[in-house]
Amino acid sequence: MTRSPATLPETPDLYGAYPRLDERRIANLSQCGERRPVSPGDVLYREGEPIGEFIAILRGTVAMVEGYRSEEERTIAVHGPGRFLGELGLLTGQAGFLTAVVREAGEILAVGADQVRALVAGDPAFGDLILRAYLTRRSLLIGMDAGFRIIGSRYSPDARRLREFAARNRLPHRWIDVEEDEEAEALLRQLGISPQETPVVIWHGDQVLRNPTVAMLAKTIGLPVPRPGDGVCDLIIVGAGPAGLAASVYGASEGLTTIVLDAVAAGGQASTSSRIDNYLGFPSGISGAELAERAVIQAARFGARLTVPAEACGLETENGHYSVLVEDGPAVQGHAVLIATGARYRKLDVPDLEKYEGCGVYYAATPFELRMCRQAPVVIVGGGNSAGQAALYLARNASSVRMLVRGGSLGESMSRYLTDAISRTSGIEVLFNTEVRELLGEDSLRAVRAQNNQTGQFTEIETNAMFVFIGADPHTGWLAGVVALDDRGFVVTGQGSSSHGEALPLETGRPGVFAVGDVRSGSVKRVASAVGEGAMAVRLVHERFTKTGNRQGGW
Repeated sequence: MTRSPATLPETPDLYGAYPRLDERRIANLSQCGERRPVSPGDVLYREGEPIGEFIAILRGTVAMVEGYRSEEERTIAVHGPGRFLGELGLLTGQAGFLTAVVREAGEILAVGADQVRALVAGDPAFGDLILRAYLTRRSLLIGMDAGFRIIGSRYSPDARRLREFAARNRLPHRWIDVEEDEEAEALLRQLGISPQETPVVIWHGDQVLRNPTVAMLAKTIGLPVPRPGDGVCDLIIVGAGPAGLAASVYGASEGLTTIVLDAVAAGGQASTSSRIDNYLGFPSGISGAELAERAVIQAARFGARLTVPAEACGLETENGHYSVLVEDGPAVQGHAVLIATGARYRKLDVPDLEKYEGCGVYYAATPFELRMCRQAPVVIVGGGNSAGQAALYLARNASSVRMLVRGGSLGESMSRYLTDAISRTSGIEVLFNTEVRELLGEDSLRAVRAQNNQTGQFTEIETNAMFVFIGADPHTGWLAGVVALDDRGFVVTGQGSSSHGEALPLETGRPGVFAVGDVRSGSVKRVASAVGEGAMAVRLVHERFTKTGNRQGGW
């Protein structure tokens, strides 16, 4: 017998996603909120729309539903008295991924989103409670294949582009492969879409985007996009990795009007790290994605504006200030520019690599990739920290993990805590002096052919998932001829960047243009050092403004 919606039991809080507010918290919220009676069937907010209120349940029950009133409707969670509703979008401005529907009559307490953000800023314990719950809810949604749907072929570069954008931004979504899913073709026919028109994105049940750009997808789901006519800001930060995010927090908190641009997602390469165990202040470790999300919320609280996707494609001087050109979008003007574009993944020099990218070859180990490796053999190429973190993370689900390391030991390029953890983890095998020579498979990866660079012996390793972590090259093509680059393409800063010898530390040869993090020549490639450089650069921006008389002094 099917249980009626009104008698659905409350979802247990197994992961800390659904905590209860105590009487003191509710009393504090009541001072700035509104109590409202609710009846069964009342919709408190809908998926696809911004969440404008923080809602606590005083009496009754509320269900969180995906696909409300559609054939695919499903209940994600049910909450009772003392619990609060909402998702990460309440803090970031994204549209919601679920609909909140009253199941049992009662009473709620509604507080405006802006007021809650102010309360969070003034009460760290309350803020941490909400943030932890929302971050965990986001992870649960991702694991449930909730959110929008991407339908396409695994062999399509456009489909890979959309999937990467969704994964890197931790956007809940479900991937439907027309090559495997028998129902995909029927669904496309139902929507009047031919396979040639894929990939398509279906948003909250009825909105269909045919092969959208990532900018179109971002706009549809409520991510902020560049806006023309914003005037000249104080500081433009190009790149939202750890260095850029740190600069955005310090810049905005010190009164600088701050705009942050990133081509793909906040967090940079760090966001693809499954766990960072040696970052100060997190003794049990923190995932790169969570670190990025926390930083984004923190920066937004101080007034920084993050725009994703927004890929910088040029830097010009205009009327005494700088103009950052944005691909497929309006230019952004600022009195100072901070280059924090980091580096792009380095690729293996093997035949047909691109054929397998997205369908066997990956450059990140996130929850999305983890789900694809259940009880399957995995190959990891590389011997640095990123490779080590990925090996430990993927070993949770994989039947086996083989690390292919070009050198003779892990100690040459990997932190000691990671080498020790790998040696203690069963299921991880390290093959030293080994390099990939060939990828095997028809439509998707079937095996990797590797060679020992000492003995010349070849080995064929069966796998449908190879993860590549062999370093990265600086993302500075958009700066050629604009600022000085070293022989490897990294941005030169400090005294060596200017023929006049007047550049500040971290400043390029152009006054008011700074570079921090992995993109900077001579930088230490660590998350903590990138964060430190981002914070330090803001102090130097103030110093440059002082030297020119004021922020509008011109260059």
